[in-house]
Amino acid sequence: MTVWAVVGATGTGKSALSLDLAEALAARGRPAEIVNADAMQLYRGMDIGTAKLPVGERRGIPHHLLDVLDVTDEAAVAWYQDAARAAITDIDARGADAILVGGSGLYVSSVLFDFRFPPHDDALRAELEAELAEHGPGVLYARLRDIDPATADRVDPRNGRRIVRALEVLAQGEATHGAALPEEPVLWRPDTRLTGLRTDRAELVPRLDRRVEEMWAQGILDEVETLRAEGLEHGTTARRAIGYAQALAQLTGDLTQDEAIAQTQALTRRYARRQVSWFRRYRDVDWRETAAPDTIARILER
Repeated sequence: MTVWAVVGATGTGKSALSLDLAEALAARGRPAEIVNADAMQLYRGMDIGTAKLPVGERRGIPHHLLDVLDVTDEAAVAWYQDAARAAITDIDARGADAILVGGSGLYVSSVLFDFRFPPHDDALRAELEAELAEHGPGVLYARLRDIDPATADRVDPRNGRRIVRALEVLAQGEATHGAALPEEPVLWRPDTRLTGLRTDRAELVPRLDRRVEEMWAQGILDEVETLRAEGLEHGTTARRAIGYAQALAQLTGDLTQDEAIAQTQALTRRYARRQVSWFRRYRDVDWRETAAPDTIARILER
């Protein structure tokens, strides 16, 4: 089999390209199935804010790892690695190709490359999370910087969850994987083809801003209200998702709608920049312009 990876920043058209690629492969006698690599699309009910393709728009192509977690579940990359590789192995057994599509860099890398994750210590993590709740991320981040400046440089000082994980790993005498590719990444499946989609920033930024405005027009507030009843505010990962955190803050009166939209737009633009930086480090990526009409043909020729 071939594993096809479609990566790039949010808003560059990865979902549409993955469908076109699957149909083109099928036309050549090679069926293909799609495996989601967007961390927030793992969650049931988080549809509008993640631009998740509705079932009716998936063109009959099998999709995997969509809607597999409750909003109270934690999306852990080590769990995702096992689940995604199991899905790809099953697809291979059916005689099909797998198309891994998404923009969550660490999740994509965990599947494509030889990523090995340090062990967990639940008691230690509970202690660190209690400290995080009491003092905030600043104290823990300062500790991380003292212990491992290189990892601290790769971690967002406001990302308490990532800081806790790094400290947990270091306390066990392990080297952190931080948030980086291995020094010499080795492909999990040798027959892997990587395609990156890119869009000029002058075009992408207005597109992302419009997408956020459309999220509110399409009813993200109603979606979040429904998810609150399912425990969104008690979730570890889902409640922090871009757009969902801001919609939740609007519902609780902490932000006005204009503030929620503006904050979501700013965070989305920053996230897109981080995605571009992450995927640029991949070797052997076939970079393509989103709007190019011959993209699929070029990918298959390569």
